[in-house]
Amino acid sequence: MKAVQTLVVAEDEAGLRLDRWFRRHFSQVGQGRIEKMCRKGEIRVDGGRVKASSRVQSGQSVRIPPLPAPDPLRPQRPASIGPSDEDAALIRSCVIYRDDHIIVLNKPAGLAVQGGSGQTRHVDGMSAALTFGLDEKPRLVHRLDKDTSGVLLLARTVAMAAALTKAFRARSTRKIYWAAVAGSPMPRMGTIRFGLLKSAGHGPNGAGEKMICIHPDQIASTPGAKHATTDYSVLEEAGKRTAWVALAPITGRTHQLRAHMAEIGHPIVGDGKYGTNRQTNEGDGWGAQLGGEVSRKLHLHARSITFDHPVSGARMTLTAPLPAHMKKTWELFSWQEKWAPDDPFLAE
Repeated sequence: MKAVQTLVVAEDEAGLRLDRWFRRHFSQVGQGRIEKMCRKGEIRVDGGRVKASSRVQSGQSVRIPPLPAPDPLRPQRPASIGPSDEDAALIRSCVIYRDDHIIVLNKPAGLAVQGGSGQTRHVDGMSAALTFGLDEKPRLVHRLDKDTSGVLLLARTVAMAAALTKAFRARSTRKIYWAAVAGSPMPRMGTIRFGLLKSAGHGPNGAGEKMICIHPDQIASTPGAKHATTDYSVLEEAGKRTAWVALAPITGRTHQLRAHMAEIGHPIVGDGKYGTNRQTNEGDGWGAQLGGEVSRKLHLHARSITFDHPVSGARMTLTAPLPAHMKKTWELFSWQEKWAPDDPFLAE
């Protein structure tokens, strides 16, 4: 790279060390080189000098200096050749809206948003197929869990990424999720305010990535705990065995919806990480499986996103249809999508 460029830190990159953030984007640059560029002031964040160990925050602008040519004596990773024709066709088929500034996808369940932890096939890697005539690939401004389907917003330029990231930080966007949960929550509408704390260690079933719920009264006295708030509303029930629930995350913590629903005894169907794989309620809340014809996949779908368009200013709502495994469950229980209001938390 011979020219200076500026990249915007995405929402899901907030809190990363600068050196780790840098290697995500420029994996060919070694740690020593990154530290040297920081000492010389060549890498800057929002115009200021930083250390390699500094933490970046979403919306910040990182100055990237001209990078050195690869060392011919040092083994290099194979150059990216972009997504395969099959992956390019897949990601283009996910587009539910696009204009000159933004793209909105209906992300399939099972497709990771970014690489990491052995993930080599992901939206970020496929996004080179979504340029649609522009010179740069679109940028992620938020994320969904790998097994969560639904609306995913991408910015087509650096300026749009900064504007949308700012909107997410200001919470002027609104996301509504649909889920099938085990049992039926009572009351039928409520707010969950348990804090979240990342568990220590790396045990079985992804324990190192699991979030622990902390009672609201104990958040302030628990190191590392963060406030988290989720609104929920029961839309339909199948007896008391399962329910169709709308979820609105007021905060955006890792695994927030999954951890919160499991904590109140109604895990999201298919979520063995937080709800166990049993089908019964043994007094401590339901297991996360329904059995029978119901898929064992996670039943969590980002149904809609509402936001102010960064250029026109128009308030927009984009909606994603259910994935196949959830649609089959809805048909099994005779739940119809048309029964649900656009925002059940505003319904009379």
